[in-house]
Amino acid sequence: MINDQPDSIPEPLFIRRVGIILGLTLSTLLLLGLMGAAFDVLLLVLAATLIALPLHAGARWMSKRTNWPEGVSLAIVALLTIGVLIGMGWVISTSIGGQIDQLQEQAPKALKNAEEMLRQTSFGRQLLKEDIKPEKLLDSGSSRWLGRISGAISSTLGSLADLYVILFLAAFLAAQPTLYRDGLVRLVPKPSRKRAEAVLDKLGETLLGWLGGKLFSMVVVGVLSFVGLWLLDIQLAGALALFAGLITFIPNFGPIIALIPAVLLALLSGPQQALYVVLLYMGIQLVESNLLTPLIQNKVISMPPALVFISQLIIGIFAGGIGLALATPVMAIVLVMVKMLYVQDVLKDGSIKV
Repeated sequence: MINDQPDSIPEPLFIRRVGIILGLTLSTLLLLGLMGAAFDVLLLVLAATLIALPLHAGARWMSKRTNWPEGVSLAIVALLTIGVLIGMGWVISTSIGGQIDQLQEQAPKALKNAEEMLRQTSFGRQLLKEDIKPEKLLDSGSSRWLGRISGAISSTLGSLADLYVILFLAAFLAAQPTLYRDGLVRLVPKPSRKRAEAVLDKLGETLLGWLGGKLFSMVVVGVLSFVGLWLLDIQLAGALALFAGLITFIPNFGPIIALIPAVLLALLSGPQQALYVVLLYMGIQLVESNLLTPLIQNKVISMPPALVFISQLIIGIFAGGIGLALATPVMAIVLVMVKMLYVQDVLKDGSIKV
């Protein structure tokens, strides 16, 4: 009689195959986890590099004009930078520190006012169903709030630890940039070391130019925001403008985040005032996106806006807030390396300039 049933797999062979599949799966997950952790570390190194580059550039500029050693010049530049930051902090704390306190006091009132306005529309009432009301969240039990408090504390401690690592790395990178640059070059085969040096120099130049342009853009956005909010007679114009300027460091998402507190406070004066604030921020964003950013990118490197947005989404998913903030310099690094190492060296297309 012919046996139509397929031969069964011997039990030891079946166990071995299952073990191989589980081993490959666990190895893949471990590799992905290590890559994610390594990417977070690389972002911290990039943040430290963005701090070290202007410090080293300032020290080199001072050393050339004074003939002082670069170490002495770096110490002077670092102390001057710290002094300027402390001075700015003191001016800000004295001039708009009270406004920031008022902003914290006005925020609940602004939220309450926004809620009342939402209740006047059917869509707003749908959003403010009983199951998502703030009152219900407050009554959901102390365990949830304890979890939120512990999460906030953990997040704060993690941010402080990241800041410490960034400043620590920045000090070392700024003090001995040649040591780390030469170390990277030595990892490349000898025939390609000159090209590696050119790529690293171009990366440093690109990041420094991007950072300078971004700081200029942040100042312009802050000033325009203050003037516009002051003319509209919006409360706490100084604090809102400072926040708008700082958050501009994050393209695309930053202006949206900056708009939220401004609109909430404008709603205290009525929906028409809130509309004026929205139009003001849209106008400032148009100036920043269509005038400032193209000018900066033409000086440094051209980055398509869609590519920047996609990089923010991808890197933000893997690395959170710091990834969202550093997505643009990451994309600048990728574009420089693609143009120099692939387009120019592999494809031999010299028409593409970096």
